[in-house]
Amino acid sequence: MAIVKAYAAEKAGGELKPFEFELGLVGHDEVVIDVISCGVCHSDLSMLGNDWGITAYPFAPGHEVVGKISEVGEHVKHLKIGQTVGLGWSSRSCMECHECLSGNQNLCVKCEGTIVGRHGGFANKVKAQAIWVIPLPEAIDPMTAGPLMCGGITVFTPLVSNNISPIARVGIIGIGGLGHMAIQFAAKWGCEVAAFSTSPGKEAEVKSMGAHRFINSKDPASMQAYVGYFDMILVTVNVNLDLDLYASLLRPMGRLHFVGAAPEIKATLFPLIMGQKSLGASPTGPPTRMSSMIEFAARHGVEPITEKYKMSQVNEAMEKLEKGQPRYRLVLEADWK
Repeated sequence: MAIVKAYAAEKAGGELKPFEFELGLVGHDEVVIDVISCGVCHSDLSMLGNDWGITAYPFAPGHEVVGKISEVGEHVKHLKIGQTVGLGWSSRSCMECHECLSGNQNLCVKCEGTIVGRHGGFANKVKAQAIWVIPLPEAIDPMTAGPLMCGGITVFTPLVSNNISPIARVGIIGIGGLGHMAIQFAAKWGCEVAAFSTSPGKEAEVKSMGAHRFINSKDPASMQAYVGYFDMILVTVNVNLDLDLYASLLRPMGRLHFVGAAPEIKATLFPLIMGQKSLGASPTGPPTRMSSMIEFAARHGVEPITEKYKMSQVNEAMEKLEKGQPRYRLVLEADWK
C-alpha cells in the first residue's frame, strides 16, 4: 500500500509540516494522480482555519490538482496511466441520486470534497473517483492549470447556467483570483465585459485581460452612468455590497450572480419584482462542464495569471494568500525528494 508524502497541519491555523499517510486501496472506479502542481485557493485557507467547521485534523489542503495518472481502477476505461489530468473541489459523488443522474453531480448531497474528511493535493499523490478527474489537452500548461479546476469552473458555470449570450453585457465585481479569470472567460465568450473595482490602477491590466470597460465602484457618477445596462453582474468578492445599487445597474430580467461567499446579502425586493430581476449563486460545476471549460480555455487561450512556489514553500505561499497579496493565483510545484 502506497505511502503518501504531504504537508499537513495538526490544528486549526497551524503550520503545514511534512506528513505521511497510507493512500489506501484503489477502488474499482478510482484513479491515483501523481501530483505535478497544485493551486492554492482561498478555500484551502478557510479549511486550514476550520472557518466552516468541517475540517478534520491532521489536514493536508490542496484541491486544484494537476498531475499524471499512475494507477487506475479495474472499471475505469476512459483514463490511462501517464495521462495528464486535473482534479478540483470534488472527488466523488454517489452516481445514484437525481442530481447525479441528471448531470449535476456537484450538487449531490453525498458529494465528497477533495479536502473534506480526507487529504488533498499538497501531497505527492491523490486518489479520486475517475469521473471527477479531467483530462487536460496539450494546449493547457500543467503549471498554470490548477486554478482552472476550482476558480475557473466557478466563474465559467454562471455563463452556462444563466444562458448568457455572446452579445450580453456582463459586469465583473472584484478583479482578484476569481475575477481575473471571469473577465477572460466572459470576453472570449463574446460578451461586452465591464470590470468593477475600487483600484483605478488596475484599469490597464484588466483591459489587457479582455475587459472593454473599467468602472470605479467608489465613484457614484461612474456607477450611475450604467443604470439598466447589464444582463448579468457576477460578484466574485466575499464582502457585503450595496446590492440595491448593483441591482439598479441590471436590465429588466437581469441577474446578480454570486460566486464569492459573502457573509450575508441584503436587498430591497420591490425593485427586483418590478424589473423581474433575480439574485442567484452557484458552486463549482459537474464533470461535463469542467471538461467543457477546459476545452474552451484551451481553444481561446484562457489562462490564470499565477505566481509559482515550490511545494516545500507551502507556508510562504499560504501566508501571502492570507495577506491578500497574490497577483492573481498561487501554484505549488512538486519538489518531493
